[in-house]
Amino acid sequence: MTTPKQADVLSFYHLDGVDLSNACCQGTACFASRHLNPDRWSRAVDQSPRIYCLGKCYGAPSAAADQSRPTVEARSRSAVVLERMIQGGAETCDDYRNQGGFEALERAISLGAEQVITEIEASGLRGRGGAGFPTGAKWRAAADQPSPEKFVVANLDEGDPGAYIDRFIAEDDPYCLIEGMAIAAHAVAATRGWIYARCEYPEALRSLQRAIDGARAGGFLGPEAIGGRRAFDIELIVGRGSYECGEETSLLNSIEGKRPVARARPPFVAEHGLWGMPTVVNNVETLASVPWIIRHGAEQYASMGTPASRGTKVVSLNSLFRRPGLYEIEFGIPLRDIVEDLGGGLRAGTLRCLMIGGPLAGVVPPSLLDTRFDFKELRAIGASVGHGGVIAIDEQTSIPELIHHVFSFAAYESCGKCTPCRLGAPRVENIFHAILAGQAAAMSDQTEWKDIVEALKLTSLCGLGTGLAEFAESILRHFSAEAQSCFK
Repeated sequence: MTTPKQADVLSFYHLDGVDLSNACCQGTACFASRHLNPDRWSRAVDQSPRIYCLGKCYGAPSAAADQSRPTVEARSRSAVVLERMIQGGAETCDDYRNQGGFEALERAISLGAEQVITEIEASGLRGRGGAGFPTGAKWRAAADQPSPEKFVVANLDEGDPGAYIDRFIAEDDPYCLIEGMAIAAHAVAATRGWIYARCEYPEALRSLQRAIDGARAGGFLGPEAIGGRRAFDIELIVGRGSYECGEETSLLNSIEGKRPVARARPPFVAEHGLWGMPTVVNNVETLASVPWIIRHGAEQYASMGTPASRGTKVVSLNSLFRRPGLYEIEFGIPLRDIVEDLGGGLRAGTLRCLMIGGPLAGVVPPSLLDTRFDFKELRAIGASVGHGGVIAIDEQTSIPELIHHVFSFAAYESCGKCTPCRLGAPRVENIFHAILAGQAAAMSDQTEWKDIVEALKLTSLCGLGTGLAEFAESILRHFSAEAQSCFK
């Protein structure tokens, strides 16, 4: 029998026990390309519960039954994350070892934990899940904690509609993720690990479980995994449908069986994380970069990119581009090159704006396409690297429609903990729903919208609310005429 506490937790999730085999997606990439397949988009909108990303943005508007795969290319001096995926991936532990797999773990053991952390610090690797926090600093903070147990968690809750790199790492190169986690565990003296993966990626789940089993059989996980000196094992946790679980403290609450809402910080999870123990939480692409760094050295990795943003990043291009797919680039490439060279421009129509790093980030108008793709320069124009999704929005989507879509997404996915997010997001959604239905909006509605945005910016506990504010502020900055024309 389900207890009231368990029922409260389960009520938080959208997709617990839901059959997704016939699902259609209404994530932002699918919204932007809805005119390419109006019938499929109508099915997605009529579907309940909503599905906000299936990781198939390259074929949007997408459905779970789609079997197509994206273009996968490296446009950097060295392929870091995509090196095996370009060659078809590594399906078994033997395949992975024959391609140099687990050599980095062996080298990490010979270097020692302190030197491994020093290498990651020197590489300049920053988190690829959105926040961009220095990975070496996170590992050192956990390593410095005196604790009987420490943990490593891989965040595969790739919930930003428009990004799908983590899905394909899990499907095509899962042993690389496992090796990255084992190196992190060696560095911080962790004995247990978890991969928290979204249920919307069924093939990724199957691939990961096979790889975990294969790594155990090969002796790379288990009682004497790390050089025969320390136990380290990994458990796969399947999410049940919640964008909020992509936030690291919400994710940890979910693993613990609690209602997955964001925790106040400090303390930070490197000090007080899963079950109160020091915990390293990294996203999948971050961890998949680690074996390459340990094999080739921090200096070679840091030689790529820019001083503010070292190394490479995989960007996910949506279906409005002529050449949608996954492209590994060095930081510092102009956005124009991503749009025109990698993406080949739009398949039809005119670019209205780019949305980079998910729906909860600033949009980029065509006039700013000479901005370089790196953490510092994108932040300077109110945008973000985020998860690396690059969604083209064309003239088929108006600014009021985009505002309504993003606030509707946020209202649906809000955990409800912060008042501006819980009440403000659906209020703005309703204001623009009325505008799109042809109803007159008063200037007081505009004032209310701006007040809500300011409250989201100042008081939100997690990135959902603050990202929503960043999106709205960029709309007001770059598309003020279109936004303000809605109000009389």
